[in-house]
Amino acid sequence: MAKKDTPTEQDGTSFYTQSASRTAERLARNVPPLAREDILALARTMLLIRRFETRTEELFKAGVVKGTAHSSAGQEAIAAGACFSLRKDDFITTHHRGHGHCIAKGADLRGMMAELCGRVGGICGGLGGSMHVADVQLNILGANGIVGASMGLGVGAALAARQRGSDDAGIAFFGDGGSNEGIFHEALNMSALWKLPIVFMCENNLYGMSTPFDHATAGGSVAARAQSYGIPGERIDGNDPVAVYAAVSEAIARARAGEGPTLIEAMTYRHGDHSVRGNLLGYRTDEEVRQWLTEDPLLRMRRRLIEEWDIAEADYDALAAEVGEVIEDAVRFAEASPEPDAQSMFDKILAPRRTPAAPPPAGSRAITYTEAVREAIFQSIEEDETVFLMGEDVGPVGGTFGVTRGLHERFGGDRIINTPISEGVISGAAVGAALSGRRPIAEIQIFDFVTFMMDPIVNQAAKLRFMLGGKANVPVVFRGPQGGGIRLAAQHSQSLEAWFAHIPGLTVLAPSTPYDAKGLLMAAIRDDNPVIFLEHKLLYLGGAAPVPEQPYEIEIGKADIKREGHDITVIATLAMVERALSAAETLAREGVSVEVIDPRSLRPLDMACFVRSVKKTSRCLVVHEAWRTGGLGGEIAAQITEEAFDWLDAPVERLGALEVPMPYNDRLEREVMPTAASIADAVRRMCSRTLPAGRED
Repeated sequence: MAKKDTPTEQDGTSFYTQSASRTAERLARNVPPLAREDILALARTMLLIRRFETRTEELFKAGVVKGTAHSSAGQEAIAAGACFSLRKDDFITTHHRGHGHCIAKGADLRGMMAELCGRVGGICGGLGGSMHVADVQLNILGANGIVGASMGLGVGAALAARQRGSDDAGIAFFGDGGSNEGIFHEALNMSALWKLPIVFMCENNLYGMSTPFDHATAGGSVAARAQSYGIPGERIDGNDPVAVYAAVSEAIARARAGEGPTLIEAMTYRHGDHSVRGNLLGYRTDEEVRQWLTEDPLLRMRRRLIEEWDIAEADYDALAAEVGEVIEDAVRFAEASPEPDAQSMFDKILAPRRTPAAPPPAGSRAITYTEAVREAIFQSIEEDETVFLMGEDVGPVGGTFGVTRGLHERFGGDRIINTPISEGVISGAAVGAALSGRRPIAEIQIFDFVTFMMDPIVNQAAKLRFMLGGKANVPVVFRGPQGGGIRLAAQHSQSLEAWFAHIPGLTVLAPSTPYDAKGLLMAAIRDDNPVIFLEHKLLYLGGAAPVPEQPYEIEIGKADIKREGHDITVIATLAMVERALSAAETLAREGVSVEVIDPRSLRPLDMACFVRSVKKTSRCLVVHEAWRTGGLGGEIAAQITEEAFDWLDAPVERLGALEVPMPYNDRLEREVMPTAASIADAVRRMCSRTLPAGRED
């Protein structure tokens, strides 16, 4: 693949050859004019960004900044011009090269520098680092280490602004590489459909890491893609802060007026390598770099101040010196700040949980599992204006299984939001809205489709509170049906709970009865943490059971003993609970007393409940529909063995699905999943074992 020797017109250098045309275009825009103090403010912001970045690189080489950092030197005009168009209540989301945007939006420089140094005084307590600098108080919703993630989060922030009834708007910054991610298309489509108040700002610095733009992006222009979504799109000179300000101001005004999103492609060039490590060699020629350095936005700004605004060179130099001292003050603060200790991390993972009132008795009113889930959503939306539900086909038909039927008619399309088939932006927007003060419920139509949602759930929702130093809450619920039993075959029948139970920062709930479903879902919606809420398709088909009509919560992290016994403990989840209870009935007639426990909460696990039971029965079988290998049963068995080894008369065993994808054939599907008969057989075998020779009770 041939290297590019010099920038081409396609790369945006045509913007740097016809200044008269550019000036005429700026004057034609319907935006507030910039005064002398505005121009000086832009220059100061650009100087701050440049000095911050060069000082960061020096600190990295000195071993003070660890890991890596991604410099925005050369791209300062975009951050300064774009953020100058915003108010404090407006939001930004950005990417791994986000220092400049945060500075331009007003983030504390001392805190930013301390964060890059991994210190307690950091804006995120030293836990986020360069790629995750953010300040939710300023609606800076994150620099982000995942390419393209800013767009999904930005859609959520824009949706939250519209739901609040405000005229707030914002910018989602992303690089040219991010324009080739699926989230780019999902985010533009959704925000265009809903006319959300957001500007998508592509910083095209001509390289995605080391791959040239024209080797990675078909069509030659990111901005041209806007026409596919029926929104304005334009390519601008990204090294001219006034041009950036004019374009973004116009776009923000459209957004505030309810006219929807705009896509802007700002052409620029990063001066350094992909990161301060500088370990990518040979993909740019010296001549190319030299030519672009002549268009350095700071050099151009300096000339403009002197030639167009009669700023004396000495005054400009004094401004640069003042900025330099501000950055040195930030460096001194960072170096004097201590490093965080290990214990300080743990309260940053989850927001504190309150203990709810004891749930009421079940009573006599009987409803189905589906109706219990629907009622929990209904009552949660009715009592809290920040709660809303979004998902595919949720209204007016009520979803694939009819769980949300009737809610759209009751609450309307602003609270029961029917989305495109776009799992990536559904989940990303839900996280962004949660960061912005809403309580979204994101429905996953079939839980297998969660594979499209893994980044927003695992890399964003689960980690954001921690990466932001415990300063943000992410109250979002991801709910939907999982499991087999209704002949939907391998891609619609999986049990994937172990994936999420593995992740610190996530809560995983799995109720097996209508009573538990309502109480736990209301607790999940009111909780300030991200929750995976699993519903089983077979439970949708079950009969009615007593459920109180009034709102109530069941405490998260508390298991429930569904049947007491003294010979063996069976811990079963979701649809396996009913089968375990059926097996226990059969075994009782044979003189075997089985204690059946439903964990209800898979993260956190109620190990205290399990251990108490095992100390009584001395045997334990864990039953789940997921595969044994890597399943949650292995974790439960390990912890019981660690905590109650001396009370065990036999090893803890696990019963799960056969190690095959779910077959379509109905007989084979039944054979793959644990049954009441297979649970009973396992219990008989375990209870017939005698103690090893020499072992004492």
